[in-house]
Amino acid sequence: MKLLVTFSRKGCKLPLIAHTVMKTGVLINVERAYIESMEGEVLIDVPDKDAALVSDTMKEAGARVKIMEDSVIRDESECVDCGACISVCPQDVLSFDDDWRLNIDGKKCILCGKCVIACPHNALSLLQ
Repeated sequence: MKLLVTFSRKGCKLPLIAHTVMKTGVLINVERAYIESMEGEVLIDVPDKDAALVSDTMKEAGARVKIMEDSVIRDESECVDCGACISVCPQDVLSFDDDWRLNIDGKKCILCGKCVIACPHNALSLLQ
C-alpha cells in the first residue's frame, strides 16, 4: 500500500524512516522523495497488512500520513484516449486495453505528474 508522508523539521525531530523501520520491523520502499531543509514529502510503499502500523508509528513521530488508493484521476468527459500520457509515464501506470481505451493502474503510480503535464485535454489529475 502506498502512503504519502509529509513532515516538517519542527514537528518531526527523528530520522523518520529509520525510526519507523526499527520500531516496526517493516521494510519500507521509498518510491519518491522531496526533502528540503525544513520540510519534506515521501511516497512510500509498505505491505498492506502493515500499513496501519507504519502509519501510526509515523504519526506518533510527528508526520502526516495519507493512504493513496487511487493516484491518477481521469475525467472521462475530457479524455479522448489519445495515449499522450502513456509514453511519459516512468512506471507503466497507463496503457491501452484491447479496445484502445486508456487503462490506469494507480497502484504503480509515484505521483510524478508527468502524465498530467502531457495530457492535451487536461483530463488527468493527481489525487493528493
